[in-house]
Amino acid sequence: MMHDLKKIGECLYEIPVSHRPGMKVPGRIYGSEEIVRTMDDAVFSQLANVCMLPGVVKHALCMPDGHSGYGFPIGGVAAIDPDEGVISPGGIGFDINCGVRLMATSLHVDEVAPKIKDLVDALFNSVPSGVGSGGIVSLSDDDFDTAMVMGARWAVERGYGTKEDLDCIEEGGCIREADPSRVSARARERGKNQVGSLGSGNHYLEIQAVEKGDIFDVKAARDFGITGEGQVVVMIHSGSRGFGHQVATDYLQRFLSVMKPKYGLSMPDRELACAPFSSPDGQDYYGAMNCAINIAFLNRQLMMHRVREVFSEIFRKSPSDMGMRLVYDVCHNTAKLERLPVDGRERLLLVHRKGATRAFAPGMKGVPARYAESGQPVLIGGSMQTASYLLAGARSGADAFFTTAHGSGRVMSRMRAKKEFNGRDLKKRMMDDGIYIQTASFPGLAEEAGAAYKDVDMVIDATSRAGLSRPVARFTPMGNIKG
Repeated sequence: MMHDLKKIGECLYEIPVSHRPGMKVPGRIYGSEEIVRTMDDAVFSQLANVCMLPGVVKHALCMPDGHSGYGFPIGGVAAIDPDEGVISPGGIGFDINCGVRLMATSLHVDEVAPKIKDLVDALFNSVPSGVGSGGIVSLSDDDFDTAMVMGARWAVERGYGTKEDLDCIEEGGCIREADPSRVSARARERGKNQVGSLGSGNHYLEIQAVEKGDIFDVKAARDFGITGEGQVVVMIHSGSRGFGHQVATDYLQRFLSVMKPKYGLSMPDRELACAPFSSPDGQDYYGAMNCAINIAFLNRQLMMHRVREVFSEIFRKSPSDMGMRLVYDVCHNTAKLERLPVDGRERLLLVHRKGATRAFAPGMKGVPARYAESGQPVLIGGSMQTASYLLAGARSGADAFFTTAHGSGRVMSRMRAKKEFNGRDLKKRMMDDGIYIQTASFPGLAEEAGAAYKDVDMVIDATSRAGLSRPVARFTPMGNIKG
């Protein structure tokens, strides 16, 4: 833990501007003392570097699930003045719009448990997963261009879902200002055949249940469609796959070549390569990044449609008869223009959230009408061996630019996890614990062992005590597909 880190709140610490020459604003880290003390040292250094970005407003942040990443720490947040500041791919990430989608059902755990093996096996065979996997649909060049602009709406208009789905996706499942002309041929090739696929790493498709005592806010839970003990839900965690990775790679390389000679910019870490947001280079990346955001929305929409089909086949009921309704779909790894309060006045900000979740409060523009009283649903996934959470945005989150944690956060590198855990043994242990799992890769499974992550309950506790978002319900895994 850094020697000059100052505790300024119950679950809030600050790196002062005096910590390092060049810092324009302080850095703030949310978390309990135990969480902050166990963060890797690179988190503090990376956050201090983020505080040097041109145009950064008020403070840069790290969420309770924070750990070191590329450029920003994962869990890193920075609000940038779009007129005076920059956009940085290292503050967004390679898996653009990696996000989480939660679907409620009216099914009870007693109905689902006897069929969990059939469900997981069928989903594993129906939803492409693993490194390099193809997608549910393979798109022509023209179709892919259209999909980059339309996002989840492309799927709904072709029968892969309903209009009601779009109402419960961040940005309505389609962010504006996506510009396919800014996307490279290589990114297109990597993306057009992977649409509707889970991918690998920490991505998953999980069947979960509400256990006794795990609804914390009855009113908000009811608003979100979570009705009580034994209810079964489905959670999908995936992103823009190789498409988003290539978009990020393309523009990191471009920004590294132009930031100093063209714009006179320099950063202490080349991973924070950037360009003025208003510049042609900045706008090119913004247009391409928004295409990747939309493809990720489409990706999760197609997978959810396939989930509905599989449940219908197994239970011989329609999705509506099983109450299969989208609760919400949240983004991570984005930079979005938002009008937010700063020191008593509203400002237009370019909010970079890397491994962090938007958490708009009740009544804010952008929250679906049906959730206006409760606030935006927030989805925070645990590891495959632990619970996941549904939370809601809170007015107390204004100072964090209405941002909260996105997961439990790694404490162990993937390489170390593969050395410490055996994927086959881990699968057997999970089966013994009542979690039926299918995976495309046993080494990949070892990387995702529960012990490689922070205690999700501790992360949620710190998130709640810090006022970033408020817990609504907790879900325990029954069956899981890992890429």
